Order: sequence, then structure tokens, then C-alpha cells
Amino acid sequence: MLSDKHVIRLIFGMKVRELRKQRGLSFAQLSKASGLSVSYLNEIERGKKYPKSDKILALAEALEVSYDHLVSLKLNKKLSPVAELLRSPFFQELPLEFFGLEAGQLMELIANAPTKINAFISTLIEIARNYEMQQEQFYFAAVRSYQELNESHFPEIEEAVDAFARETGLDQNPRVDPDQLEALLRERFGYRIDRESLAARPELSGLRSLYQRKRKTLMINPALTDTQRAFLLARELAFNHLALKTRPTFTPGIQVHSFEEALNNFKGSYFAVALLLNRKHLLPELERIFDRTEWTPDLFTGLLERYGASPEMLIQRLTNLLPKHFGLRNLFLLRFRHDAPRDQYFITKELHLAKLHSPHGNAMGEHYCRRWVSIGVLQDLQARQQAGEAPPHLAGFQRSHYVGSKQEYLILSLARPNAPSPGNVSVSLGLLVDEKLRRRIAVIGNDSIPLRTVNETCERCPLSDCAERIAPPTVIAQQERHTAMRQAVDALLEG
Repeated sequence: MLSDKHVIRLIFGMKVRELRKQRGLSFAQLSKASGLSVSYLNEIERGKKYPKSDKILALAEALEVSYDHLVSLKLNKKLSPVAELLRSPFFQELPLEFFGLEAGQLMELIANAPTKINAFISTLIEIARNYEMQQEQFYFAAVRSYQELNESHFPEIEEAVDAFARETGLDQNPRVDPDQLEALLRERFGYRIDRESLAARPELSGLRSLYQRKRKTLMINPALTDTQRAFLLARELAFNHLALKTRPTFTPGIQVHSFEEALNNFKGSYFAVALLLNRKHLLPELERIFDRTEWTPDLFTGLLERYGASPEMLIQRLTNLLPKHFGLRNLFLLRFRHDAPRDQYFITKELHLAKLHSPHGNAMGEHYCRRWVSIGVLQDLQARQQAGEAPPHLAGFQRSHYVGSKQEYLILSLARPNAPSPGNVSVSLGLLVDEKLRRRIAVIGNDSIPLRTVNETCERCPLSDCAERIAPPTVIAQQERHTAMRQAVDALLEG
């Protein structure tokens, strides 16, 4: 992240560069006038050095300005937008180091073409505003990109989980008892657990937990399932064991105050899922499942029961383990929420490894393809609930072939009630069907999993015989009109 010192050095360097050019001075001429070496002047202008007061005075005299003018953070009309950008929360929070960048590299880029870089970043900010992207959405997007960059696998956290599980005996059985986690919080970290305060405040019924730092008290919604409680307790253990001081206070988060908070929440959640779905037990089970030539839903709902896990925890854990231990890197995770009163489906979380896969979130308000198994399991779960059945989980499989492409994905989708909030959610894992997948997962070799032709949204789908269509193909129609117009223009030009 850019520190205040970085910003001050960069603004000072831009000011020196602009004044030097206004005076028509070369580096050699300014060097002679100021007594500073050409290499040192170059580092100043690139924001790498900030000279001491005697050198600033020499520069001010050579550039024919006052000392105060040179050290002021005010820039001229041409460069002032750059200074505003550098001091903005957006820029201050850029997590450069997580993407292999150094602040110096970015500063050098800005120093070489400040107005062009300012215009480019301002364009990005304007796009974000038009799509009503909040600052916390930027933080979460940066964390997802960091996760994708590391193929969703973090060895240092895995090792910390292994050591903690061995030390506490949590690795002895596949299923971790939430009461044992609560006892560890009390005994090791002096926590107090409160199951009454949230229940006593109706306006807080949507919260799963609230952490009161001063009293070291974790308030838990008593309506939570054992699985939800286990995750919250395991994440709380992670915050303490990993010494993550900056962390969210509410679950689900009402507001994220910094990138560090979003990143630490991810680390704590990763630790919690890895603790509850211990790879020591899970990897051998996955090996056996992948060697099977036929899949049935109870293979995966059985894993949920055995580990006391939620669908999202299991799917998230698979994204951690499949790239590292099975070499399956082309995958995606999607979480859907079903708004039953309006019969609409929304993507609330997505993760893409190796590339941007289909399907993915659409910000245009279009209707997602209802041939997807992700939506099919939600429809099935709702139908069973309306019939008086209330299964805790439903699993579905599908091979999805995308219209007009050679892409095919093997999809595992798990649905559950969205307690304590209303509605249902599904979480899906998509694996690109390629030669590596065919060699690694035996079920692809037969027809036990249905193959369906799918698309991204109804508006972008050319299929004319789709019984599931709920919106006309408006994007396709618009593309056809544009194509016809271009052909007509070409014909007139050629004539």
C-alpha cells in the first residue's frame, strides 16, 4: 500500500520535473545549477528520493522558486488531479505487494506520464461509480484477485492449521465438535460467549455474531445451526492464533473499513474451513470419490454430514485442495441466492481460477440460464419445502456445454436453506472438462451425469426451443441488427 511518505516523495518529484521542463532545463543543466548529480535528480523526479533541506534549498534556487513553494504539496492545475488521486482512500489502500508490485514501480509509472495515468485511473473510478461500486466491494475484489493469483491455496495457513489441530487434538476425528472449539476460546484466549444479547434485540436478528472487543465477548445468534456456530468459533480461534488484530466485528459484515480487514477476514475464514475440513481426512475420501465411475448425491451430502460442514465450506475447501493436490486448476465457484417472492436468482459470490470461466456474474440485470444445475437444485429444494419436506442439503451434478463453443464443465452444486435469513442458496463448483480432468476424474468417462446445453443469460442465448427461457434474446437481436446495419453500410460503400 502507498504510504504518506511515498505520496509526498512522488508529489515532490512531479513538481521538480514540471518546473525543470518549464525552465527548459536538461538534467545536466539542473545538475550544474544545483550541485546535485544527474542520477540523484533522476531518483528525485521518479519519487524514489526526498532530499534533505539543504539540497531542497539548492534546487529551489536553481529552479527560481521559493523553498516553501517547492515543498508545498500543492501542484499546478495540470497536475493537481494527480495529487488528489494519490491522497485518495482508493489509492492509499491499493494492496500492491499482494500482486507482486512495489510502490516504487507504480510511482515510476505515474512520474513518467502523470496526466495519462491520472486519466486512466479516473476512468476506472468513474466506471466504478456508474456501477455503484462501494469501497468495500473494491477491497473484496482485491482479496478475490489475490486468492485467484495464489490458486486459492495458502501453504502457510495450511501449516498453521495442521500444527494447531495436532496440538489441540482436533485432527483425531473428521467432525470437529463446536463445544470443543468454544472451550478452546474460553481457556486459551479468555473469551466469554453470549447467546442472549442478539436474541434480545429484534433489529439484530439478521446478525450471526458480534464481537465486543473491550469485554472479549463473542455474541452468537442462538438460531444458528451447529455448522454455522462451528465456523464462527473456528474463525475466532484463527483471529487469535494468527494474531490478526484488524478483523471484522459483525457477521455478516455491515461495513469493511480497510483492505487489511477484508484480507484478515479471508485468512480467518480460510483457517476455519481448513480446520473443520481437515485435509488429513478429506484428501483420501476425495481420491476414492474421483476413482468412482458413477456419482450419486449422497457421496457429497454424506461428506457434509460426516464433517458437519455447510455446502459453501465444502466447495470452498475443494477450491483449496484440487489445484494443489489433484492438478485441477481450471475451476470456478459460484454462490446463488434465490429470491422466492420475485422468483429471481442472484450471484452473491464468485471465484475463478486460471481464467474467467463461464458462467460468471452479470452486472446488467439479465436473467441467468435456468438450465444450470446451480438453479435447478434451488428449484428442487423449494419444491420439496413446499411439499412439506425440509432436507438440510441437496446435491446435483451436470455436464454443461456452452452454446457456440467447445467449452464443457463438470458441475457439482449443493443447495441449503439460508438460515437464519429467508430463502435458499446454492454453491457450485465448476471444473473445465479437458484431458487432465478426464484422466483424474473417472466419472467423466461414462454417461451417468447428464449433459445439458446451456448459456450465460436468456438475453444472450440464441436457442429457439428452450422451455426454460423467461426473457427474450434481446442482446442477440441487437447484435443481429448491428450486423445487418454493418453489412448494409459495406454494400453501399462498395457500390
